[in-house]
Amino acid sequence: MRVEIWSDIACPWCYVGKARFEKALRDFPHRDEVEVVHRSFELDPGRAKDDIQPVITMLTRKYGMSAAQAEAGEDNLGAQAAAEGLDYRTRGRDHGSTFDMHRLLHLAKEHGRQERLLDALYRANFAEERSVFGEDERLVELAVAAGLDADAVRAVLADPEAYAAEVRADEREAAQLGANGVPFFVLDRKYGVSGAQPAEVFAQALTQAFGERAPLKIVDSGSIDGADGADGADACGPDGCAVPQH
Repeated sequence: MRVEIWSDIACPWCYVGKARFEKALRDFPHRDEVEVVHRSFELDPGRAKDDIQPVITMLTRKYGMSAAQAEAGEDNLGAQAAAEGLDYRTRGRDHGSTFDMHRLLHLAKEHGRQERLLDALYRANFAEERSVFGEDERLVELAVAAGLDADAVRAVLADPEAYAAEVRADEREAAQLGANGVPFFVLDRKYGVSGAQPAEVFAQALTQAFGERAPLKIVDSGSIDGADGADGADACGPDGCAVPQH
């Protein structure tokens, strides 16, 4: 079974939701049969790379809330993160474009390092003092720690078109699936779970989706109208290949 997760590094609920989903997945009896794929989604698509501002300022301007309301919201998120064992700085963080990070996540996917890089980016953005925005070498440092080659990372950052199409394709697909916010979880392209739901909700969704997987329907000459039936098909199995007897 495949689970696709659309998320953004600047999204605190994505940070919390990933931990809750992973908690459910750890306890899922068929977890070894679940493939998890991370997809790109920008909360601020088109934001200039040098457009960086404090999170509290961004919240007051974008959502029209007061500074006190924004700070209260950050305090609540900090408590939610702590409940999942995550560190979260409620003050002093900043906000900016995540486009380059998503491009690097596609590079990391090609090298089997996507999960490690995503975790590193989340941790750096929400728990560490040094910003992840505006400084390419900060992203290089995090990507190298996740197992990527520094020169390959710098080459992607230097070319704004590298993996840009992959990021945009993920975002178009999210829109086609009806996702207007993140995190957004899609299970076997049959069920969607929106938001940082409790682990129990993810556990229920995993169980239901896994249990409803349709068995593969085999088509042979005996199942096609007008065709003569056959006792068996020409195929190879664990014991080798049957030799035709004439």
